[in-house]
Amino acid sequence: MFAVPDVEKSPKPALGFAARDMAQIAVFAALIAALGLPGAITVGFSGVPITLQTLGVILTGAILGARKGTAAVAVFITLTLIGLPLLSGGRTGLTALASPTAGYLIGWIPATLVIGALTAAILPKYPIVLGLLINALGGLVVIYLFGTAGLLIRTDLGLWAAVSANFAFVPGDLAKVVVATVVAKGVHRAYPGLIRG
Repeated sequence: MFAVPDVEKSPKPALGFAARDMAQIAVFAALIAALGLPGAITVGFSGVPITLQTLGVILTGAILGARKGTAAVAVFITLTLIGLPLLSGGRTGLTALASPTAGYLIGWIPATLVIGALTAAILPKYPIVLGLLINALGGLVVIYLFGTAGLLIRTDLGLWAAVSANFAFVPGDLAKVVVATVVAKGVHRAYPGLIRG
């Protein structure tokens, strides 16, 4: 006779996440941190650096989805806010929030949420063109919206100057979108079900 597991006594996952989910969240939070190791290049007059960490944010949403992806980004940002120098250039979250980059950092969470939610809608096929559009919407449009708002609050820039400060980042960010889309396509083909509807 097979014993039926007692559902009432089985432990509930922490915060609604199973152990496997928690491991994935930790891995992607670590990935975002690792992508900050090469450092940053500051361009233009806004003081906003070019980093690889936005690639990690896009990948996190595109591979883990809205729920787990947002949790991974939130874990990473929380670690920086408690003082770990995990942002590119060895910065902490408090340093970033006090600088012109504040809006970009805050924008990572809604960007991941948008990418993850829209990616779930195109699975299991993950058409490459739709993946590119989704990752560009979250990885560029959403982050730039929050970043521009941060520039308006933290600097003396006018609206057009704050918007145009993003232009220098577009080519590099488009390259990150392409890389993230190709990687996500491969991951979802090899491991279907990472994002549950």
